[in-house]
Amino acid sequence: MILGAFLATLNQTVMSVATPELMVDFNISATTAQWLTTGYMLVNGILIPITAYFMQRFTTRQLFQASMVIFLVGTVVSAVATNFPVLLTGRMIQAAGAGIIMPLLTNVILTLFPPNKRGGAMGMVGFAIIFAPAIGPTMAGYILENFKWEVMFYGMIPFTLIVIVCGFIYLKNVSEQIATKLDFLSVTLSTLAFGFLLYGFSRAGSEGWSSSEVLVSIAVGIVSLGLFTWRQLSSSNPLLDLRVFKYNMFSLTTIINIAVTMVMYADMMLLPLYLQSARGYTALESGLLLLPGALVMGFLMPVTGKLFDRYGAKWLSIIGLIITIATTVGFIDLTDSTSYTYLVLMSTGRRIGMALMLMPIQTAGLNQLPSKLNAHGTAISNTIRQVAGAVGTSLLVTVMTNRTETHVKEMMASGANTGSQEHTIVEATIQGINDAYVVIIGIGIIGLILSFFIKHVKQVSEENTNTTTKIKKVIIKET
Repeated sequence: MILGAFLATLNQTVMSVATPELMVDFNISATTAQWLTTGYMLVNGILIPITAYFMQRFTTRQLFQASMVIFLVGTVVSAVATNFPVLLTGRMIQAAGAGIIMPLLTNVILTLFPPNKRGGAMGMVGFAIIFAPAIGPTMAGYILENFKWEVMFYGMIPFTLIVIVCGFIYLKNVSEQIATKLDFLSVTLSTLAFGFLLYGFSRAGSEGWSSSEVLVSIAVGIVSLGLFTWRQLSSSNPLLDLRVFKYNMFSLTTIINIAVTMVMYADMMLLPLYLQSARGYTALESGLLLLPGALVMGFLMPVTGKLFDRYGAKWLSIIGLIITIATTVGFIDLTDSTSYTYLVLMSTGRRIGMALMLMPIQTAGLNQLPSKLNAHGTAISNTIRQVAGAVGTSLLVTVMTNRTETHVKEMMASGANTGSQEHTIVEATIQGINDAYVVIIGIGIIGLILSFFIKHVKQVSEENTNTTTKIKKVIIKET
């Protein structure tokens, strides 16, 4: 299952580097090509909330094998694509399979391991899903310099087949199957809510927040989300049981996770943009710069998991956020001559900080939930992180774009920059990126402050939950 999650995560990271070549091959604009990422994210975001139902209705074996087969079909379609619509279809089929894997894997860990051993298990998962983004851009850069882009998809096919075959041989059912009915109204509202929200926030980065397309999408998403929330709270068999937010540590760590996810997107988006657009580095050089930090982060994940099992999440989160914030400060004064070595060191420092806090924060919240809410907790946690990633990306792009325009006007008005217009734009872009990193620091500080309130809590037992429910029923009956 970890290998399947690795392939799904790897698939998400390779396309960003391939975008320029795809624009040439298919004769499409950057906005159109961006749909390969946006469409993937949309399908993921729409499907993840429904995984709570899937995890109750189907066995672990059935669901994992189905997700990998869907992922394989999408990979084959992408590999043989001769035009952009076919490639986009293949990517969205891939996303349908990949969207199920991570919530399912998290739920299996919560089922197999007691709370005092989940950190180590989550650390191993973290190693796999962090290692994939570590090698993804570098591998994609190498392939694109020596082969055609189709090789990226053909290369995934044999590994996906190996996972499917191993799944048939070794995978066992560990979750309890519950015969529940699918609430189609909830599915419709969920699709509208998360689909329009993700689309609106993702388009805000390129179209601007004042765009009617963005405003209408976000408005429809918010209204649908309100109706979806009402439906879940009033239903006896909700698609997503929002009662998980009654548990204080789950709610707190979910909020911190939103901040952490936004902070994480700084390196993933701003740094490659700075390296390739402002400094002229190649995609391979950009990927190689991120490689050391991502590798260190991946190898630290299992260690962090063991530390979490022993010491809890609070101080790991605080130390991790302090390191992340301190190293992010190193990015608020970038210039057109900042050394490559300096960028590697600062980026690696950020990754060390994130390795200390990512899994502990998520696991600490899920550990509090009773077993019957594990599927709902993992689905909600993954959905919120998906939306936070979209919001964070669009927010950073908006800040960078607006501040770049402001800096261009200031430079031209003051006459401070006597170079060419192209040089002025490059300088303004770098300053805009610096301003975006300042926003990242602010979000990180919010997460740091909230981390001081993390406490070690025990898992709520099923007995306590059932007793509470019975007492409430008795009180209602007596009344």
